[in-house]
Amino acid sequence: MSTSTTSTIVPAETKIRIIDSTKALLYLLDNLTGLAVDPPSLYLDLEGVLLGRHGSLCLISLYVPPKKRIYLVDIYRLGKTAFSTANSSGSSLKAILESPTVPKVVFDIRNDSDALFSLYGISVDGIQDLQLMELATRKGSKNFVAGLAKCIEYDSRISAAAKVEWQHTKELATRLYCPQKGGRYEVFNERPIKPEIVQYCARDVVLLPALYNVYNATLSLPGERFWQVQVSRATKDRIKLSKAPDYDGQAKNVKVLGPWDEVSIQLAMDDWAMFEDDSVDYFA
Repeated sequence: MSTSTTSTIVPAETKIRIIDSTKALLYLLDNLTGLAVDPPSLYLDLEGVLLGRHGSLCLISLYVPPKKRIYLVDIYRLGKTAFSTANSSGSSLKAILESPTVPKVVFDIRNDSDALFSLYGISVDGIQDLQLMELATRKGSKNFVAGLAKCIEYDSRISAAAKVEWQHTKELATRLYCPQKGGRYEVFNERPIKPEIVQYCARDVVLLPALYNVYNATLSLPGERFWQVQVSRATKDRIKLSKAPDYDGQAKNVKVLGPWDEVSIQLAMDDWAMFEDDSVDYFA
C-alpha cells in the first residue's frame, strides 16, 4: 500500500509504502539492489514496544532517497519472514542489515541492534551512527550525547516551518504511544497502522539524510581523520555492548553518557599523533 500527504518535510515526489506481505517485501528487496553507497542510500529507524530484548520490534522505517521512497516494513505482521525472505538475487533484509559494505545510517544504534540481535539473531554491520557523528563534530563538552530533537533543532538545514511540522507530528504520535501522555506503546501493533504513526515514522527517517550531510561534511574536512576513526570505533563498541547479556536499553542515565571524556580523548589524541594509521576505514 502506497500513501502520501502534503508536507514541508517529506518531498512531494516521495511516496510512503507499507510492506506487509511477501509480495511487497520482494518488491522492496528488488528496489534495494545496486544502490549507491557514497553518499549512503539507506536510512533506518525502528519502532517497537519497549524496543529491545525484553520488548518487541513492530516497524522498520526505511528511507531510500535515490528511489524517492519511504518503506514501512511491518515486522508485527511479517515476523521472521521479514528478514529471511530472499529475492531471485538471493538478497534478504537480514543480509542487507548485516552487510559491512552496505552503509546504513541510523540515530543511536544501541536499542535497534539489541532488538534485531536478541529477537531475530541479526548482527548489524555497516552502521553509521548519527548521534556519534554529532558528538564528534560538536565543539565543547562531549560528555553527553544529544537527542534527535535537539539535533534537528540546532543542526538540520530544513526550514523553520518544517521543524514546527515535525514537532507537531511527533507530539500527535507521542500522545498515542507514550504512557506518560495517556498513550500506550501497543499502538504500534494496531492494524491498520494509524495515520499519525505512519507520518511519525516517515517524518523521522526522512530527516536523517540532511543531518548526515551536515555532520559528514565536517568529518570529511582535512585534519578530521582522528574523529572519523573515533566514530567508527565507538559505533562498533555500541553494537558490541548492545549484544552483551547485561545490556539495559531502558537505562536512561547510562544511555545519555558519551563514549569519550576529556582524559580518554587526550590519550587517544596522543596515541594518534604517534601512530596515525591512514589504513583505518571510517566506515569499516
